[in-house]
Amino acid sequence: MSPTPSLPRLKLIPPGWWVGAAWYAGMLLTFLVRVRLPGEYAPSVRAGVVFYRWDGLLTHLLATALAAGGCVLLERRPLKGLALVLGAAALATMPLSVGEIPLAQFLAADLALYFITAARSRRTGFAALLMALGTLAGFLAVRLLAGWDVGTSAELVVALTAVVAWLVGGSAYEARRHDERLAARTAQQAVVQERLRIAREMHDMVAHSMGIIALQAGAAARVVHTRPDAAREAMSAVETAGRETLSGLRRMLGALREDPGHEGAGREASPLRPAEGLADVERLARATTAAGVRVEVRWEGERRPLPPDIDLSAFRIIQESVTNVVRHATTSACQVSVVYGSEELTIEVADRGRGAGHTTEPGFGLLGMRERVALLHGRFEAAPRPEGGFRVTARLPIPSPAAGTAATAEEAGTPATAGEARATAGAGEAGAPAGADTATRSTP
Repeated sequence: MSPTPSLPRLKLIPPGWWVGAAWYAGMLLTFLVRVRLPGEYAPSVRAGVVFYRWDGLLTHLLATALAAGGCVLLERRPLKGLALVLGAAALATMPLSVGEIPLAQFLAADLALYFITAARSRRTGFAALLMALGTLAGFLAVRLLAGWDVGTSAELVVALTAVVAWLVGGSAYEARRHDERLAARTAQQAVVQERLRIAREMHDMVAHSMGIIALQAGAAARVVHTRPDAAREAMSAVETAGRETLSGLRRMLGALREDPGHEGAGREASPLRPAEGLADVERLARATTAAGVRVEVRWEGERRPLPPDIDLSAFRIIQESVTNVVRHATTSACQVSVVYGSEELTIEVADRGRGAGHTTEPGFGLLGMRERVALLHGRFEAAPRPEGGFRVTARLPIPSPAAGTAATAEEAGTPATAGEARATAGAGEAGAPAGADTATRSTP
């Protein structure tokens, strides 16, 4: 029952900050190699004539300003930002008295090239590479035309670093695209599988209801002349079961979509089985407590029969939430609250565990619960609690027509337990949901 893990802190830092840090690191390295450090007889690189002069320092300051502007524009206008960084690299080379753009000055450009290639389209990444290589080639061309010496070999190494940055960025781009496609496909499959599972469970409900209707209709036909009261009672049960079944179909079939590509495979992978309801919550609590996590069940309001789809979805939400507590919450207890209201059923599963946010295992429990609640036009919330732990809350509206029909059946003296219906029908409806609908026991 853990939310989506947050991004690592390093990924929260904008790319412009990384490029700026690379620029200042390169500038610091430029100065350090031109200073005699402790243990050295002389600096590694001799400083240029204007390196420490006011015009040289001013050039470095202007180059730093250009680089800072490029860092600001890198995310909004990546190519323009890269152009400023490349211009800063070329400008910062002027006071160094060298024949090429050194790697220290080009380090920020390499990092900017990586971020652009990794985050933007292939066309933009390739254009960024051409800009980087064109800057290096243009710098050498200007020096050649001016008759100055050039460091072609060293510049080839710098160009190679640009190509490597482009390749690594392209690899990151492809990996990200693959992860996005895989996540979208996985989420879509999870939704399809959940909807197909709901459709199979609805099939159980309809099959059981139709069996009860057929049984009661047959009994009424046999005793309609000899026992009119029994026939009337049986037909009332047929009316009750038919109204509740149509109510459930009207709500669920409006939201479920067919998926011919997965329907057959899904049916074979998960055979039909008796559906469960809120009457099985106590059994679920006892089984979970025996497994090591104590489940406290609190009931509020007047417990009454619910439409089969709401009863089943409520139990599935509690079951999935308790399962998530056992797997992820790192706690020894949780509380389940079921509140029967006049217009909606409220379910809440809360724990005080420490597992929220500490798991990286992907799962679709919350997605499945949210899908169930959306199909019933309810409200769903799942979030960490301020005092610690996690809370899942689902509010399922109770349709008034179904409730009115059930009340009418009860006033007429119609038993509303699936156990009595199965006692009448025998053991032939093994795949019917427990407590799914109301029926009378007809004895001809």
